[in-house]
Amino acid sequence: MSSRKIINDPVYGFITIDDELILKIIAHPYYQRLRRIHQMAMALLVYPGAVHTRLHHSLGAYHLMRNALHELKNKGVEITLAEEQGAKIAILLHDIGHGPFSHALENVLLEKMHHEAISLMLMKELNKQFDGQLQMALDIFTNEYSKKFLHQLVSGQLDVDRMDYLTRDSFFSGVSEGVIGYDRILKMLTVHNGELMVEEKGIYSIEKFLVSRRLMYWQVYLHKTVVCAEQMLVRIIKRAKHIKALTQMPLNQFINEPVSSVSLEQFCTLDDYDVMAAIKGWCNHEDKILSFLSKSILNRELLKVKYYAEPIEKKWLEEKTIEAMQKMNISAEEASWLVFTGTASGSTYNFEDERINILFKDGSIKDISEVDDPLIGKNLGGKIKKYYFCYLR
Repeated sequence: MSSRKIINDPVYGFITIDDELILKIIAHPYYQRLRRIHQMAMALLVYPGAVHTRLHHSLGAYHLMRNALHELKNKGVEITLAEEQGAKIAILLHDIGHGPFSHALENVLLEKMHHEAISLMLMKELNKQFDGQLQMALDIFTNEYSKKFLHQLVSGQLDVDRMDYLTRDSFFSGVSEGVIGYDRILKMLTVHNGELMVEEKGIYSIEKFLVSRRLMYWQVYLHKTVVCAEQMLVRIIKRAKHIKALTQMPLNQFINEPVSSVSLEQFCTLDDYDVMAAIKGWCNHEDKILSFLSKSILNRELLKVKYYAEPIEKKWLEEKTIEAMQKMNISAEEASWLVFTGTASGSTYNFEDERINILFKDGSIKDISEVDDPLIGKNLGGKIKKYYFCYLR
């Protein structure tokens, strides 16, 4: 059997996979499940083209990792074949723990369980199934390997994960503001004192990367209608759990049974299709709230949503709650499922997190925020918070 495959990707063209172990991992049911998990959850209700999956993204991130390692090796950075394979596997599996609709339902189906933790559990399980061949990938993924820059390529302020999702989400949503110069950024990467850095010539590409990230968050990921739709999706699942609404397996286990009784294997049978099938069934449920929310998501008849700079006044909530009670003949408790507020926040560059270090020609090192450019230092630092208000139309 040939150990070399090419995949035709709409973003990068041909992606080459020339490692037998990686091909076996891709063929594994745990990985193939990612075909059935949308990358951008409910964003497709605003941007109809955003129907790509976690599998698309992981393959794209793998491709960028492959290119990044190639560039670093050409610059004399010592990377063994085992390390190269480990880094590729780590990025390929970095999102394998995502459940249905990715971030939208995180901590909802499985409470207090982040996808990173589930990804690690699945990687450990795959390591057992592949007789310990994923140990290097595990060490890189958990930042326990001696060469820190390999982990930084997987998870950091300038990792290939972010480079791919900005490029890919921009492509599929049609939002050109998210376009970044990923190819130039990869060319400008270097390793100094064991850490990943960017050559001085790449400063403007990094600034563009940070600006694009900010624009994508507020124009796409935190678009008010996307936030509203995802909050409605969350409330559908929470309402189903609250009233113990029955549905088909495997989702029924996550709705009506204790989280502790759900196994890793059962989690891997769950995907977007199970949730949407349940929502279609719940459209005719006797519970008014569950049926209303389910029909609303299915037919894209969403709640009204507005963003505000300040917290929502209590009287507005009360007014819209009373309106919902009268319009649908429901109680105040039931109306609270349809009239609610919350916060959406995002930061372009967190100065407290891992830094993006710029290596200058004279050997000096500066964080991108310390470079003599007011765009990064002042305007892109800190977290922006907005308050959303969702209510019945």
